Amino acid sequence: MNSTKQAAAVRIGTRIVGNGEPCYLIAEVGNNHNGNFDRAIALVDAAVAAGADCAKFQMRKLDEVYRASSLSGKDDDLAVEYTLDLLRRFELTTDQQRRIADYCASRGIAYLCTPWDAASVAVLESFGVEAYKVASADLTNLPLLATLAATGKALIVSTGMSTTEEIRTAAGFLDERAANYVLLHCQSTYPAALHNIHLRFMETLREIHPLVGYSGHERGIAVSIGAVALGAVVIERHITLDRDMEGPDHAASLEPDEFKALVTGIREVEAARGEKLAERALSQGELINRENLAKSLVAARDIAAGTVISDADVAVKSPGQGLSPLKMPALIGRRIARRMSADDYFFQSDLDEGTAQARRYRFDRPWGVPVRYHDTERFLEICQPDIIEFHLSYSDMERDPAAYLSGTYDLGFVVHAPELFAGSKLMDLATPDEALRRYSLEQTQAVIDITRGLKKFFPRTQRPPIVANIGGFTMDEPLPPGEKAERYRIFAASLKELDMDGVELIPQTMAPFPWHFGGQRHQNIFIFPEESAAFCANHNLRMCVDISHTKLAANHFGFDFAEGLAQLGPHTAHLHFGDAKGLDGEGLQVGEGEIDFDEVGAVLRKHAPGASFIPEIWQGHKNMGEGFWTALERLEGRV
Repeated sequence: MNSTKQAAAVRIGTRIVGNGEPCYLIAEVGNNHNGNFDRAIALVDAAVAAGADCAKFQMRKLDEVYRASSLSGKDDDLAVEYTLDLLRRFELTTDQQRRIADYCASRGIAYLCTPWDAASVAVLESFGVEAYKVASADLTNLPLLATLAATGKALIVSTGMSTTEEIRTAAGFLDERAANYVLLHCQSTYPAALHNIHLRFMETLREIHPLVGYSGHERGIAVSIGAVALGAVVIERHITLDRDMEGPDHAASLEPDEFKALVTGIREVEAARGEKLAERALSQGELINRENLAKSLVAARDIAAGTVISDADVAVKSPGQGLSPLKMPALIGRRIARRMSADDYFFQSDLDEGTAQARRYRFDRPWGVPVRYHDTERFLEICQPDIIEFHLSYSDMERDPAAYLSGTYDLGFVVHAPELFAGSKLMDLATPDEALRRYSLEQTQAVIDITRGLKKFFPRTQRPPIVANIGGFTMDEPLPPGEKAERYRIFAASLKELDMDGVELIPQTMAPFPWHFGGQRHQNIFIFPEESAAFCANHNLRMCVDISHTKLAANHFGFDFAEGLAQLGPHTAHLHFGDAKGLDGEGLQVGEGEIDFDEVGAVLRKHAPGASFIPEIWQGHKNMGEGFWTALERLEGRV
């Protein structure tokens, strides 16, 4: 490697450009304004609208760049004559360039420029530009490189039209001057043929210098997006208002809508590219689909406690909620400690010792566990909670609770409304789709009626809370602020249409990316604590604060997690406790994510001292609630 240093990044204004940073996107205006100042301004506006980081122009003093005999047209070929004719007609004045630089600053986009000579560098220094682009034609222009390096500004250096050895020589020259720069792979034809581009030459450039990008002249946007997948830290593409205009660069340029699509595609690739992982982590959506679609080891027949498990005792069946079939060799020959019925799952605890067991836990606030009708009695047999939370499925709404509950219970209860209904319909009380909203209202009213009916089994609970995921999600992208406010307005209208006598509807705080049907959507309401608290105050509501969801929202949107909990605290009726990680790792076991539960406990003791809670752990109910007992063990004394 020629580089004597390994630059981790360069700075352009407030932006850090380097490996692991968002790609720096240059909208190369060049001379595509065709000498028209108003068109140049329009191109800046197009770059801003597309989401580019900078609008880049060119500056040259023709008598500094070309021989006098070339300028006179005496002895050069027709191509040079054509180029000079365009340059003379399309060059902007220094004053126009300065006004464009000022306009860029007013629009919040960087103004960059390619100087073709030392005199132009001097002019641009008076503008206060933040970085310089070196054209491919000047990679071998050592005097100009020396002048640019002496400015101390970041340099973006195109390598088109040069051999590998010339690139190495230029990089060494810049390294000797301690220049901060990025090398751009480039095929300098307009437009470039795909078979000539050789994107993987970026790998060779990275052996010469660690910061590498791509300057593209090809048709379309796919290759430039592919360069980002290969690690480009800068992408430069020409932008034009009309590809049919006069001039050689227009044919290789992107029109405004195309440039916007390029930016969107690059940001999507960056989000998906991630990191090189030593271990593959399952996403929350994959875990959901694995639970539903994968296979488990189950009892092939009734098995007595103490039986040594043989092949004949084990079958492989869906869903994937039990021990993985990969564990079958470890299970065979193991003495089972419990009695099993045919089709019961085997669990990891059948292989391990020391599984968490239920007991009476001690907390300074009411605590409980989530249950379904069918497992309520067995959960109450093994622990003594203050409350239980019925997680209703849409099929549970057709069942008679009296078939599962006997007598009355001296404890409180909460109901969690279904989020999914028959026919693949998602509850959404905030949707502008009136048919879906009316359906959601009908189903919510049915949940309210069921909850009133449950009160006879739990006479201690006068006004049971109903936890509800209100809706307000979108499929492809989050809503702008105005449309989000409309979703809150629609939900407020829905509240007025519900008969909630004797019950309390408590919206749940939501994660930014809810999982529905094993896929991801965008959530728009009940995410930001300040918004949620204000809505509750205005509509006399309380909330169910899902700690995991709120942490994920804090991670994504950058608000202070503890401060958010403090804002929600006075409006909190009930809590769901689970750990969280990253942007969509929700419902993790306590201690296996990023949440500091000692901090959470301190905030909640101050701001929501009376709120009840349950552990909301992904698949915590398996193996008689093993995940819940583990969570309660880890939360005891902390929250």
